[in-house]
This record gives sequence, C-alpha cells and structure tokens, in this order.
Amino acid sequence: MHLAERGVAAIVVDAETIGFGASGRNGGQVNPGLKPDPDEVERHFGAERGRALNAWAGGAPAFVFSLIERLGIRCEARRNGTLRAAAQAAHVAAVERTASQWAARGAPVEFLARDAVAAATGCERYRGAMLDRRGGDLNPLSYARGLANAAIGAGARIHGGTRIESLERVNGGWRARAAGAEVVAGRVVIATNGYSDALWPGLRRSVIPVFSQIVATAPLPAALAARILPGRPVLYESGLVTVYYRLDAGGRLLIGGRGPLREINAPWDLPHLTGYARRLWPALGDTAWTHAWGGRIAMTFDHYPHIHEPADGILIALGYNGRGVALASALGAELARRVIDPRAPIAIPPSPLRAIPLHALWPLAVKAAVLRGRIADRFGR
Repeated sequence: MHLAERGVAAIVVDAETIGFGASGRNGGQVNPGLKPDPDEVERHFGAERGRALNAWAGGAPAFVFSLIERLGIRCEARRNGTLRAAAQAAHVAAVERTASQWAARGAPVEFLARDAVAAATGCERYRGAMLDRRGGDLNPLSYARGLANAAIGAGARIHGGTRIESLERVNGGWRARAAGAEVVAGRVVIATNGYSDALWPGLRRSVIPVFSQIVATAPLPAALAARILPGRPVLYESGLVTVYYRLDAGGRLLIGGRGPLREINAPWDLPHLTGYARRLWPALGDTAWTHAWGGRIAMTFDHYPHIHEPADGILIALGYNGRGVALASALGAELARRVIDPRAPIAIPPSPLRAIPLHALWPLAVKAAVLRGRIADRFGR
C-alpha cells in the first residue's frame, strides 16, 4: 500500500487468502514496544540506535490507529490501553521495572497495585500490572482486509491462492515462479513469518513457528460484560506462557494463548483457556463458547523482529514475537522506504540470516517449554 501510494508498481502474492495466517487470526491486541525492556534494547543496539528503536516501537500503536483513521478502515478499533498483569509475586518486580523504564522515557504508563488491577479487570488474580495507554485493540481480520482494499485502491495488485515456488535472478532483478504464472520485479519482499518455507535458503530455520489460538464466548449479558475489563483495555499476562484477553465491540470475551500445534476451529479444542476464564470470572458459569481460531506467529531466538537482506534486491521481514499487529504494520512503511531507496535507514537494523540450532526439534521444544512454563507460572517460579 505504501509503495502504491508513492507510485511504485507493487504486487502481493499470497499462498492463501488475505488474513489467512495470524495476520487475520490473532487476538486483536495492538500493543506498544518490543518484547525486551527499553533499557535492554538500548544495551543491545547502543544508546542512540536503541533510543530510536524504542521510540519507533512505542509509537507503533499510534501509527496503526492513525492509519485506520486515514484510510477509513472499519475494524472496531479502540485505544483503551494495554494491561501487562503479574499473577505471581516473582513477576511483579519485572512489570514494575518495565513501567518505570517507559515512564522515564515519557510514555503514558503507570504501575497499578493489586486493588487497582482488580478494579480494572474484574478479577482478583493479579498482584500488579502496568497500564500503557498507548495500546488498544481491533478486529484483526477486518483490519487486514481493510489494508488490502486500501492497497488495491492505491493501485497495487493482489493475487491470493498463489504459492511462490522459486526465486531466481534475471536481468538485474528477480523472477518469482508459481504454478502457471511468474512475476519479474526489481525488488522482492519476503514476509512469510510463521509460515516460512524453503523459498529462501535457511529462512524457515531462522524462526520458531508457534500457534497462537483464541476462543470466544457468545455476547455476554450486559451486567456481566460490565464487570469484566470495565474500561475495555486489553490484557496480557506476564509469565513464561502468555495468556491474553479482551472484550470485543460485540461484548464477547476473547481469550488466547498457546494450544495444540495444529490448526483449530472449535472451542472444545481449547479447554485450558475456557477453564482458565471461568477461574478468573466464576460468574461466566456455563456461558457458551461459540468460536475459536488461531494462526502461526514467529518467535525469534533473541526476541527481536528480524530484517535480512541476503542478496541484492531481496528484503526479508519476520519474527514479531506475538506483537505483529502494531510492529508489522509500522514496519510496512519502513520496508517501503527501503524498497524505494536501498540506502534508506530502517527502524530495525538488518542482520545476517542465521539458523536456530536443532531447529528440527522445535515441535518437541515448544511443547516442553509450554508445559514447563505453565508449571512455573502456576507455582510462582
């Protein structure tokens, strides 16, 4: 879309349909910042570049909401803040530290003690939380489709149901081949995230694909809906295995987290999430759970998004570690500038493409990590 708006001939080729993966099938949270704390970001990238990266990532939700307003996308967007909540005493200090670091940088955040968190969530589970007013939520599939419509309106072409099978150099550019079709372009952006395959050597092994899955209730009675997240922020838990939830514009409770390492489409596939929701709010009782969905996200070994430029004319972006609604959206504008001018600075510095050791064992490693994380989170270790 950004390229088309600048008069660049842009073609999107998608193996599935727009929004098929976690782009359209996520929890709808628009969260600010990177996964590491701001101080850690500045240590990792250096003071100057780290400060710029923190400012960019912290401002990613504002970018999303301004984009939605400019393009007139109807996706139930709300900016009611993000809660990062600590259920265990061991996590409270980490949440408070994060809040302090963002506050020191002028961000509109505050640490909420136990009583304030109970009032904000309608449950008694949490010992503390960081409220970040930069965050919010949206309907992710409507958002993805809205961006696609805007791209088409600006002159871009989109081809769904078309899997690129090979890339090869040709006349100073690249030829992308699919079954019965081909595209020749001067620059190629590979943005396959958790669905990366063998299209580019080593790319699939550079990230861990993890299923993020969500289950939703029927619209709740008004009195019950008013007791759960009454201010309508979104929430994600601080812990080794993240659980996250929100009430959508229709009054449904959406709760997500890790689940089976496969596609799911039925609420009964996620009993650990529905059971957890009832423990948080016993008044849910036998409330009907009517929908479930999910998609693959991509986790990186260092918890940062990755930008790679492994060859002239090839630009790769992936690895949002569960924060893709905000980060991937904001990165779209950065990638467009880089496509137009390969020397243009980019928010996330390009890095070499590296395979994760023992990548073939990732399904077993993810299952073990989730089990270990749930035990540690439950018993406060």
